[in-house]
Amino acid sequence: MKRSIAAAILVALAFLPIAAAQAQEKAPEPSLIELWQKSGHGNSQSSAFTHWNDEGEIPVNCAACHSGEGFRAFHGLDGSTPGGVDQPIATGGVVDCATCHEDGIKEIATIRFPSGAEITPPRGTATCLTCHQGRAAGNSVDQQTANMVDDEVNVELAFVNPHYAVAAATLFGSQVKGGYEYPGQDYSGQFAHVDAFSSCIDCHDPHSTQVKELSCTSCHEGETLRTIRTSKTDFDGDGDVTTGIYSEISSLKAKLLLAIETYAAERTETPITYASRYPYFFIADTELTYANRYNAWTPALLRAAYNYQFVTMDKGAYAHNPHYAVQVLHDSITDLAHRAPGINIELGPRP
Repeated sequence: MKRSIAAAILVALAFLPIAAAQAQEKAPEPSLIELWQKSGHGNSQSSAFTHWNDEGEIPVNCAACHSGEGFRAFHGLDGSTPGGVDQPIATGGVVDCATCHEDGIKEIATIRFPSGAEITPPRGTATCLTCHQGRAAGNSVDQQTANMVDDEVNVELAFVNPHYAVAAATLFGSQVKGGYEYPGQDYSGQFAHVDAFSSCIDCHDPHSTQVKELSCTSCHEGETLRTIRTSKTDFDGDGDVTTGIYSEISSLKAKLLLAIETYAAERTETPITYASRYPYFFIADTELTYANRYNAWTPALLRAAYNYQFVTMDKGAYAHNPHYAVQVLHDSITDLAHRAPGINIELGPRP
């Protein structure tokens, strides 16, 4: 008996290095806190949370989405009057746990978008819809261009930036009118998916914010997120319907930028260029500085540029609401093409 026990111990000891190696190969699952800390919401070094460090406070019109404290003040969860932030918020905060888990979050009944439209937030989305709606809407462009001649340069005009990460505005489409919608055209409302994927956290991990890609590809077998396509319509007019809807939208964006550049050259006599840095549209062939921001806007050019930026600022537009994205791009190209003879761009049918 003693020899059997000793032999068993020797065998177990012999397998210890193998077990240890296997344990090292299988890394422990990160905690929810670790996932959050690695996300954009928890990154305290991100410009989203450090932009105002030199001033020492976050302005009231930015605080709701750039600090948890500001969010709670905006919705009155801290006992203040809901609907705004009454005073600047100190820097140093992030989108903290309480931003989503504070008592009262589930009781937020209405989210107001920049257009003035109000939405009843689906389950678990009040935080998401508050901060991913942008800061402008199509009617912001209308307000700037009221009573101006469409194709005349007006020095009073400036670029209207929809702001960043406007997924909620894309998702609800024409219900909240985040894009500029051309008169006489119909636009898609909320993008309807299956019931199991009807809210933000159905598709995004709530702590890491990463897309639950396996949830998509389990139904769309053999696809990646950017190759998924359910329509065989050739929206961009290139004759290829085998690529994902992501590629269709990317192609339409490229065509719209070409139309913007051509229109500016023909109708304003001031060439325009785009760069992925504020304020985004610059006078072509100049240094990309704020002093060289584009300054020869016509109402027609401003509308198209706004829509270009609106779709650009939602990197997931192809999943959030591909129909709405295609429509605003398509209509912007068509409108400019009617105004500048040099715009000769082939398009497919409009959805």
